[in-house]
Amino acid sequence: MQTSLDRRILGLAVPALGALAADPLLSMVDTALVGHLGAAPLAALGVAVVAFNLAFVVFNFLAYGTTGPVARDLAADQPERAVRHTLNAVWLALLLGVAFSGLGLLASRPLGRALGAEGEVLSLFLVYYRIRILALTPLLVTLVGHGLFRGLQDTRTPLYITVFANLLNAGLGYLLIYPLGQGIRGAAIATVAAQGLAGLFFVHYGLRRLRGIGLPASIRPRWGEVRGLLSLSRDLLVRTASLHGTFVASTAVATRMGTNVIAGHQVAIELWMFLAMVMDSLAIAGQALIGRSLGMGRTTEARQIARRLTWWGVLFGILLGGAYWLGRDALPRIFTSDAEVLATVASVFPFVVLFQPLNGYVFVLDGVLIGASDTRFLARGMILSAAAAVPVVLAALPLDWGVRGIWIGLGVLMLVRAITNGVRFTRGAWTG
Repeated sequence: MQTSLDRRILGLAVPALGALAADPLLSMVDTALVGHLGAAPLAALGVAVVAFNLAFVVFNFLAYGTTGPVARDLAADQPERAVRHTLNAVWLALLLGVAFSGLGLLASRPLGRALGAEGEVLSLFLVYYRIRILALTPLLVTLVGHGLFRGLQDTRTPLYITVFANLLNAGLGYLLIYPLGQGIRGAAIATVAAQGLAGLFFVHYGLRRLRGIGLPASIRPRWGEVRGLLSLSRDLLVRTASLHGTFVASTAVATRMGTNVIAGHQVAIELWMFLAMVMDSLAIAGQALIGRSLGMGRTTEARQIARRLTWWGVLFGILLGGAYWLGRDALPRIFTSDAEVLATVASVFPFVVLFQPLNGYVFVLDGVLIGASDTRFLARGMILSAAAAVPVVLAALPLDWGVRGIWIGLGVLMLVRAITNGVRFTRGAWTG
């Protein structure tokens, strides 16, 4: 039974790794390309990436809030509900994308300053940010597409789309940044082009799958249901906002420690986020499999899947952390050749490595609880975790703990998440 279950888990998780990469991997490619322009462009990009990762993480409820309902509705033989839920999520994505793009443009300068950018770093931040904000609406549509295909137990289609988008971003970005001399502006243009095409592909293939299920004659929004979807997503929004708010605080503090510190902190965060994506692929498998099992009323099967997923999460964490430690000298050089920036990365690299088994456990349990729609608990648990971590992060500056103090705070975040999620999982209330 375990061999069959492992095949089901890995069959969803391995391609989901690419599907998860969407916007964070675009940012990672930008970091690698821009990092060799110098410390100031890298620092500006680091501040901008925090803002865009905020959008990706905060609005990720569009994906998480689609996967579970689609999986459960299809398992319960209610395909029309799955289709309607997806269409309403697309309309919500369009509404939020247009609204927050406008707000983001108006608030660009105050946002940069709030994150600690000044002088040349602020100017470069504004160049990049004001172009890349145009990709927000396609990004939100893409998130709904991820959620739909995960609910359909199909993580391969998002993988193909994401690979194309990232290859386009890398190739076009290099051309614009270096041969055409556009610098950080070129990185933003390439990312907008790649994200826009990815959104169009998700709409095309998503509509094709929905027609196969039973697309209604009218796909116009049902605003009452859209408002209901937004209300249901509130807990996921609170959860993700609390999580990323901690990372925003870490960047704001690092920025005030100096250009080389924020640049090195950004490289460390990108390396950490890459491993987070790898292990979050198991969480995506958990969302889909748990949602399907509970939709069919198979609570014993759901518990068995959850236990196996946690085993895989910790194992992945150990293996990936070990691989990073072996590459501790080479990996940061992908992003920068500046000696002082590399020294900052080296000072926190042990944290990046040691967090990984804990991260694997936490991310998998997040996926299990999201698949079970236990979102109210997740929101409360994340608020508690952020409340414990943010004071430690903020204290790093006045108490002169340096960038290591920031990473101790991030460790507190993950530890409290592990405790709260672990207690909830053990007690079994999530299956109800």
